[in-house]
Amino acid sequence: MKHGGTAGDGALYVASVSVTGGAAGHGRVSGLVRSSDGALELELRMPPELGGHKGGINPEQLFAAGYAACFHGSLVLLASHRGIAADGAEVAVSVSFGRDPSDGLFMLASHVRVRMPGTPRIAAAELVRNAERVCPYTKMARQGIESIVTLVEHGF
Repeated sequence: MKHGGTAGDGALYVASVSVTGGAAGHGRVSGLVRSSDGALELELRMPPELGGHKGGINPEQLFAAGYAACFHGSLVLLASHRGIAADGAEVAVSVSFGRDPSDGLFMLASHVRVRMPGTPRIAAAELVRNAERVCPYTKMARQGIESIVTLVEHGF
């Protein structure tokens, strides 16, 4: 595995993405995103609410998409283990970008909303609680994430 993970570090999968370019002089959200396997390629743009133009995706949307997909997958997996059909399950995640009151810099906040039509409320609530324990994004949001930042001379 390349780009930060090794077979011996316990990683089951490593996703690697890089951002290059970017014409914006504001130091925020511009450039081309590419995954190492070529499956993902898109242009980043600052959202209109922050003075950007439409026509691109911002990091908060990407984070919300990953979080929603992960939580949904955890929820459906747990439901299938209990023999509960979760065909209509829907997970919506909002990610807010704002100021951190402790240092005046920036921070993210998330809000996860789950709908499970046709599932009894008590069973759905238990599945949601358990999905919070299983979903790595929820763990990261609550407990933090191991993060290593390295300056490199050549290539990745």
